[in-house]
Amino acid sequence: MMDKNKTFNLSKTGLTRRTALKGLAAGAGLAVAPGFVRYSQAQSSAPIKIGFQSHRTGIGAAYGRWYEKTTAAAVKAINAAGGINGRQVEVIIEDDGTDPGRGAEVVGKFATQHKTDIVFGTLFSHVVIGSAPAAGENKMPYFVVSEGHHVASTKLNRYVFQPGITDVKSQIQSMAPWIAANAGKKVTQIFPDFAFGYDHRDYLPPALKAQGAEVIAQIAIPPTESSFTKYFPQIPAETEVIYHVMVGPAVLTFVKELGEFYGSNRPQLFGFIDSLEAVDINSPGLEFLDGSHFWEGSPRYAQPDDSEAQKAYRAAVGIDDNGAAVGDPKDVSTAAHMFGCWETLYVVKKAMEDAGYKGPEDRAKLVEATEALTAFAEGPEHPQGPKTFNGKIHQCFGIQNISKVEGGKLKVVHKTKIEDGLYEAEGDYTKQAL
Repeated sequence: MMDKNKTFNLSKTGLTRRTALKGLAAGAGLAVAPGFVRYSQAQSSAPIKIGFQSHRTGIGAAYGRWYEKTTAAAVKAINAAGGINGRQVEVIIEDDGTDPGRGAEVVGKFATQHKTDIVFGTLFSHVVIGSAPAAGENKMPYFVVSEGHHVASTKLNRYVFQPGITDVKSQIQSMAPWIAANAGKKVTQIFPDFAFGYDHRDYLPPALKAQGAEVIAQIAIPPTESSFTKYFPQIPAETEVIYHVMVGPAVLTFVKELGEFYGSNRPQLFGFIDSLEAVDINSPGLEFLDGSHFWEGSPRYAQPDDSEAQKAYRAAVGIDDNGAAVGDPKDVSTAAHMFGCWETLYVVKKAMEDAGYKGPEDRAKLVEATEALTAFAEGPEHPQGPKTFNGKIHQCFGIQNISKVEGGKLKVVHKTKIEDGLYEAEGDYTKQAL
């Protein structure tokens, strides 16, 4: 375990647009791609190039923006400490529009045009699934920061990894005992109608059944839906808990309409924070959420027992105690997910150093070095908490947070253990050819 009394000094913020432009001016004559972020580099060696597949537009835009901020902050810290194998890191950004087809094109572009060392950063599961074949075909290590069970299911390919954030199957398994014991036994699910939502649909019922509870209804809603009232009459009257996990730009509308539908007489609510990521919990119309509970990967609000590493990480990515951008309380972060960008980049750094990585010709060695990793200690590189890694399924396992809405803030009331979310491997990527 880390020493909570030790102070870690990380950079306070990522690069600003002005700083990036200064860097570009300093490198006059260099042709760069849209979204290219240039960092200072050692004169004696070529930089390591990371292709960042960003959801700049589409339903994942709020996540994409904060994933970029977190990535810039992590790369700045890594470069300040000497880079990777003595080489500085550059990030090239391409927008995938949160679209599977475009995602595959972006991965191909990184491989053939930008010739990046790896591709990194994808969140939305349907984009990961749509992009993974291109990573395999181009033998391009593809480090995603998603949550779906798609990587750990071993249905993708050996070049796809999810080492910095846990998957839905593990998350649900960890939290089901608490839900059944504290929220209620009869559960109605509301989830987005695509791969991420299907993981919730498929893995919650058996997890709750093992705890003596049951899912009595499942309601799938298109992620591009803009109004939700028409779905709520499908919720059975005997429902004790509404388990909701919505995504996209209309999440504020979803929770507001849910509150208007029930008024003061509602079932217990247990939500994945996805339903409120990048949304101010004190927005008008959300008062009804008081007393409800949410899953959080990394807590949005600073907690009394935050480690020094967690405090340093929050300062580096530029969020205040309420999880909003420093200096702009209306710019609420995607704190529950974006830590995965920070932690994944440090996994990449460790694997590249273990592999003695020199360039694209060593990508197979990088894959094998990543598969050989087994655990990540809590600390500056992994501020969310300790994790184990299963190289056979390319997936990490960590702790989960259950937070309660109290006084307009989210207070962590329960932390799971790593072992709560462990499950048997469904396959073995290491048996696939490189």
